[in-house]
Amino acid sequence: MRCLMSRLLDCDEFGWSASYRLLTLYDTTMGAEQFYDDADRTKWLLPGPGVVFLQTPREVGTVRMRLESWSAEPPPSPGHWAGWEEVEVSFPDGHLGIQTVASGGRDTDLVLPSPGMYRTRWQWAFNPDAGPFTSPLDGSFGQPLDNPGGHEDALNGADQFILVQMWPDAAA
Repeated sequence: MRCLMSRLLDCDEFGWSASYRLLTLYDTTMGAEQFYDDADRTKWLLPGPGVVFLQTPREVGTVRMRLESWSAEPPPSPGHWAGWEEVEVSFPDGHLGIQTVASGGRDTDLVLPSPGMYRTRWQWAFNPDAGPFTSPLDGSFGQPLDNPGGHEDALNGADQFILVQMWPDAAA
């Protein structure tokens, strides 16, 4: 059995405003408007070519986000999370940006080791002092969300903390 040791290559952490229930991570050469109209809106993540949209609860106004680039699949992050999903996405240039409708876009300081296919693991927590938060997903819109707490330091007063870990997809 072959064991790949992963190591953190780079990271970027910042605060951002959420709006219109979507937060977008995108390859800057592709732009932030590249998702499919038939995307499965029962899922938190809506991937497209060079882009991943995270649906956020309408009650979320501020976000703390941490992006991490790893050499291989990282170990699971400690703590309890309100939710998580993984998707595969192509980053054809490897330069990433973040965008919301109200805040516009900005380049991130995260450096991917190369362009290509990446696995992305998204985990999020909500501020226990700012809720309750309700689901933005089709089929469960408006239903209360679990919020186990435990990430208050990472939240730093924001409504939602999002950790995104990315690593090259060895199967691609």
